[in-house]
Amino acid sequence: MNQKTIIVINGKGGTGKDTLCASLAEVWPVMTVSAIDPIKEIARQHGWMGEKDDRARRFLAELKQTFVNYNDLPTRYLRGKTEEFLSGDGEILFVHIREADQIDAYKAAILPARCVTLLVTRGEIDKTHHYGNPADDEVFNYSYDYVFENDAPIEESSKRFLALIRKIRSAQEIRSHERD
Repeated sequence: MNQKTIIVINGKGGTGKDTLCASLAEVWPVMTVSAIDPIKEIARQHGWMGEKDDRARRFLAELKQTFVNYNDLPTRYLRGKTEEFLSGDGEILFVHIREADQIDAYKAAILPARCVTLLVTRGEIDKTHHYGNPADDEVFNYSYDYVFENDAPIEESSKRFLALIRKIRSAQEIRSHERD
């Protein structure tokens, strides 16, 4: 059975998270899922057209928080996707979650030892852009296991990201043997 690595990935919009995850898919079987996916589906059914401007981001963040408060739809969705990953052939699962309390809820739902957290940063975006909603603007309010500064051209960043993921997987394998 392949080693399964679950990485909760976070960072402000525009830091390159999706691009980095896609570059890794050229090396390992990767699955990517986001806590906002079921919320986007509901929003699409009721008129949201996929915009990524600040107004739409705030709308999605507020709608997500409503579902968190009502029935914790995002965590339930992610738990199901994680079970699908664990029973499949994928080796790395990237789970996009923005809010600190939701990261903790997800980790508790799947057992914290199964995953690590990773923040992707990108200089000027982190310093200058304010989205107007806590989901995007408070990504630094969490103590991440790893931080990746995405500050180089894509080829170089992809190589550095690959090296970091190898490091994470090696550390995970060592911890796994220590538990045995």
